Amino acid sequence: MPHSLPNTPSPLTHFDAQGQAHMVDVGAKASTHRVAVAIGRIQMLPSTLALVQAGTAKKGDVLGIARIAGIQGAKRTSDLIPLCHPLALTRVALEFEVLSEGSIPTIVCKATAETVGPTGVEMEALTAVQVALLTIYDMCKATDRGMIITDVKLLEKQGGKSGHWVAEK
Repeated sequence: MPHSLPNTPSPLTHFDAQGQAHMVDVGAKASTHRVAVAIGRIQMLPSTLALVQAGTAKKGDVLGIARIAGIQGAKRTSDLIPLCHPLALTRVALEFEVLSEGSIPTIVCKATAETVGPTGVEMEALTAVQVALLTIYDMCKATDRGMIITDVKLLEKQGGKSGHWVAEK
């Protein structure tokens, strides 16, 4: 329950003046080009990363399948997050970077989601990252159940009334 008094506007947009959860009305908002970029990491054993890089994981092309899973996840965000609006996404792209230098082998996933509409795509970008990383976990868990998904966050959003926002470094 929000901390605002009854019958006063909540600072959280998904609660009404009575403190009840609701889907935000975006009907009067202007349609603008909106972009969001999110990032996350999965840490694994060196031997697991070697399987991913060699393409010899038991279930196949780990990063190729994770890319498709992330795109599907972005498209299904409103099915997973109760108060998200279904969006007509115009683009979803995922990039993977392998970090094998240092003590913990890591795969970094970066997702970009875009739309032209009255509400942002932050949740779609974040969902794409999470689903892609979960897919990597699923495909590699037979050899490494100790993988860690970490540091999932929004990097940037553009469009809408609040304009351009970039995460602090």
